[in-house]
Amino acid sequence: MSANENEIKAETKETGRLEAFSDGVIAVAITLLALEIKVPPIDEGGALLGRLIEQWPIYLAFLLSFATIGIMWVNHHRLFTVIRRVDHNFLILNALLLMGITLVPFTSALVGEYIGHEGEEIAAMIYSGVFVVIAVFFNLMWWYAARHNWVVLEGENLRMARVINRQYRFGPLYYLIALILAPFSVFLSIGLNIALAIYFALPANVVKYLIFREEI
Repeated sequence: MSANENEIKAETKETGRLEAFSDGVIAVAITLLALEIKVPPIDEGGALLGRLIEQWPIYLAFLLSFATIGIMWVNHHRLFTVIRRVDHNFLILNALLLMGITLVPFTSALVGEYIGHEGEEIAAMIYSGVFVVIAVFFNLMWWYAARHNWVVLEGENLRMARVINRQYRFGPLYYLIALILAPFSVFLSIGLNIALAIYFALPANVVKYLIFREEI
């Protein structure tokens, strides 16, 4: 085995460990979301169906947060299709990103509990604020890898890198707008979060066609 092949194998093992650890943390975070969906106690009285329907904000927060964390996992995986190595500083940035993701179950529960009640604006601001932080760390990871020439810019990877570069730059700004909207309209703020979840869920070729009007 050549020295170059050994180096590639070592780099793949390094990024593979980071991905495996990140996958585990994200899996736990996404599982914790379900714990916020409570079974109405029998001793509260009233029709079960009605009490289940009353919990609709919790279901909404669960669905939105589940989708968002799932999409974050997809985008995290997408990063490592083009990033070939990492270092200590990159690991720290990834850990800070994961810290933000693990806060999503808390912010989801906060929105589910307070929407429609006093304090809903603050809950929505915190919800969007965590996504601002997560989007910033996604951008910092991408910028750091690109700055150190760890991004593979060949063939399909080049096209993927272009999509990531263009798509990521919108995230922090639009999540910040969602945060700013929260004191004026909680539903507009949540609606923008839903729109962003859909946007980041789009396959790379669809993003290129719909947003940038060009083929991959």
